Amino acid sequence: MTTERVNPPELSPPTGFSHAVVAFGSRVVFLAGQTALDADGKVSGDTLPEQFERALGNLLTALRTAGGTPADLARVTVYATDVAAYRAHAGHLGRIWQDLAGRNYPAMAVVQVVRLWDEQAMVELDGFAVLP
Repeated sequence: MTTERVNPPELSPPTGFSHAVVAFGSRVVFLAGQTALDADGKVSGDTLPEQFERALGNLLTALRTAGGTPADLARVTVYATDVAAYRAHAGHLGRIWQDLAGRNYPAMAVVQVVRLWDEQAMVELDGFAVLP
């Protein structure tokens, strides 16, 4: 897969995301929403950063098992139960992203939701990737 990150100068400079990603490849992987569930199906982590790290790790595990890498991510949506808390931890969450997925950011959005499937979950990530 090849990708081109598009960040028009007319738009605010992106921080931790790309405004658009043009992907060229032959396979698309749709990634189901991932929360901080451990292998036993229990939400792990008492803080938003802990849950974010686990949820992102789960998303990347699904992606890698499907044959992809973090660089193949074209789009990720983050669903947070508290966007103010998400913003307050943005620097820490950005470092977690960089440690696990690198600096080739997909197109992203953060959406506040009333709650997630698992009541203890604070954050969920889903997305899609384009593989060669």
